Amino acid sequence: MGTKFIHTYVSVDCVVFGFDNDQLNILLVQFDRDQKEDKNLKLPGGLIYNDEDVDDAAQRILFELTGIKRMNLHQFRCFASPDRARHPADMKWLSKAYQPNIDRLITVAYLSICKVDRKLQNISRFKSTQWCRLSDLPVLPFDHNRIVEAARIEIKRWIDHDPAIIFDLLPGKFIISQLHALYEAVYNQSIDVRNFHKKVKSMEYVVPLEEKQVNVNHRAARYYKFDKVIYKKRTRI
Repeated sequence: MGTKFIHTYVSVDCVVFGFDNDQLNILLVQFDRDQKEDKNLKLPGGLIYNDEDVDDAAQRILFELTGIKRMNLHQFRCFASPDRARHPADMKWLSKAYQPNIDRLITVAYLSICKVDRKLQNISRFKSTQWCRLSDLPVLPFDHNRIVEAARIEIKRWIDHDPAIIFDLLPGKFIISQLHALYEAVYNQSIDVRNFHKKVKSMEYVVPLEEKQVNVNHRAARYYKFDKVIYKKRTRI
């Protein structure tokens, strides 16, 4: 009995995290599918061209969806379950968007972090690009919810290996409560505030500034900054 090969297409899907208003956000695109607007969202992604490298495809797709060139993307996993595109609504959208007879769709997943204040400019066929709170993430098509959760686990590994990465999500000056909220969001767990303040005090590279919050309804908090020079010296030691 001969081996049956499948008619396979390869796509890329990009998980882009951002942090704003004490919330971890994820970049989603709105696409045409016969559902309510809040269900009409997916990860930025698409099929790769015949003569295109997969890394180049990820950069191209994100540029089309965000207007940001040469984003720092890291390939972290491949998703190839035979059932990942078997839902009738997903199959219908694939047929409408790409038209070929896709028996199986394998995707290469990429992960990136981006400051949410970067201007987004959608130049693709999708309706819009938007940030969505990770805590409010709707049910996404295909296996995109699974991809997002895998990306959250991956970014935790990054930060465990290189704590400086988490500061790429914060503004240039930040308050400790923002850093605390970001750690809780990334690690998806509650972190005791007092223990966290002790942890921050041990981070020599988190430097207090003279500046404090203004025009707030509570006690003004002090601003801090991440000092790359101190961090690099510490890691070399």
